[in-house]
Amino acid sequence: LTSLSYLHEPAVLHNLRVRFEDRNQIYTYCGIVLVAINPYQELHIYDNDTIFAYRGQNMGDLDPHIYAVSEEAFKLMERDGKDQSIIVSGESGAGKTVSAKYSMRYFATIGGSGDAETQVERRVLASSPIMEAIGNAKTTRNDNSSRFGKYIEIDFSKNYQIIGASMRTYLLEKSRVVFQAAE
Repeated sequence: LTSLSYLHEPAVLHNLRVRFEDRNQIYTYCGIVLVAINPYQELHIYDNDTIFAYRGQNMGDLDPHIYAVSEEAFKLMERDGKDQSIIVSGESGAGKTVSAKYSMRYFATIGGSGDAETQVERRVLASSPIMEAIGNAKTTRNDNSSRFGKYIEIDFSKNYQIIGASMRTYLLEKSRVVFQAAE
């Protein structure tokens, strides 16, 4: 997107539409930011072969992907020995939880656990429905809209394997429901 002649909203939206509708590509880079379009269907671009294709690659060497961002963070953690952050942001129903899950799967797989979905990943993701059950609301755009922000911290061993994780939940809105539906 940064190579567009005119970087304005219509050009960005047109570029995203062309990549998604014509090329079936849900990911696009805008500088170091990864823009994702939720296809609302299962895609077969998250298997172990794809994970290992992105391992050791620089961001931009391969097509844009959540694994490229995950690899960049993992590589910098290995090289510099410093904590890294990946911010997943978007509207309700945009696929933020799914993107976080794919990042965790990437870290678990390249960290050598051998299990595509680790016990830690399962536990972190299993806690989301509990929080959502007590704080979600039906909106005009989403039947299950969360009022919570989540901060997931993943702990790694000296060998860069996932050894633990914690999730902090923040209430973003105190009042959203304005009336109770008749049903």
